[in-house]
Amino acid sequence: MTTAPTAPTEVARIALVGDRSAHVKSHTRIPLLLDALAARDGLVLDAYWIPTGDAAAEAAAGTLDRFDAVWVLPGSPYASEAGALAAIRVARERGIPFLGTCGGFQHTLLEYARAVCGLADVAHAENDPGARDLLIAPLACSLVGHEGVVRAEPGSLAEAALGAERSTERYHCNYGPDPRHLPVLTAHGLRLSGHDEDGQVRIAELPGHPFFLATLFQPELHGDGTRPHPIIRALAVAAARHAAGRAGGVTARLAATPAASRSAG
Repeated sequence: MTTAPTAPTEVARIALVGDRSAHVKSHTRIPLLLDALAARDGLVLDAYWIPTGDAAAEAAAGTLDRFDAVWVLPGSPYASEAGALAAIRVARERGIPFLGTCGGFQHTLLEYARAVCGLADVAHAENDPGARDLLIAPLACSLVGHEGVVRAEPGSLAEAALGAERSTERYHCNYGPDPRHLPVLTAHGLRLSGHDEDGQVRIAELPGHPFFLATLFQPELHGDGTRPHPIIRALAVAAARHAAGRAGGVTARLAATPAASRSAG
């Protein structure tokens, strides 16, 4: 039975940042998830794929600002680390709803460490295996094909998005954060709001941002894709709200503009 929509129904534009490939399962799930969001929840997302090689130029030109959400998808190593980081920074600084999954999670921590925490030399082992200071390092045990329990902190965005304190999630990754640097990230405002049963960080969020969430697991792999993961639905709701706010701002500006000025030109 289709659930009646309980969220804003504005058509929102979402930037899907990643190097699209038919060989990446999470990428092939996206059309199915978008259809399911529209059919089940009345959440219509107008999606645009942006390769990481183009994302830095889009960010510099200000064209990413036109989106109501940014989702940095799995599929690393990315063609452009700089492009992925630029997209994350725009979403973080402009208050655009954001989700980073798997490689997107890893690069979210990398962007925050470099741009906010002043850790300019930290690196991602997949991109720079010879770096002396790794923020994102090889996992002791690969999580490719792994499922595990994740616990969200009470009162966190993660808990609100999941709709529960505990969930079982699917992974497909070989890299994660080195615990040495995590205290610096939290000291600068990032909240590490979800952990596995061994206490390893699996979710990060940014308090005070409209919606800024990153997960090492891949919510797009949840089920068969016909019932979007709660986190993906939460991103869609946040995007719709952003679109509604943007539309309301335009209406307010037009209403405040004299009719003669609107018709001029």
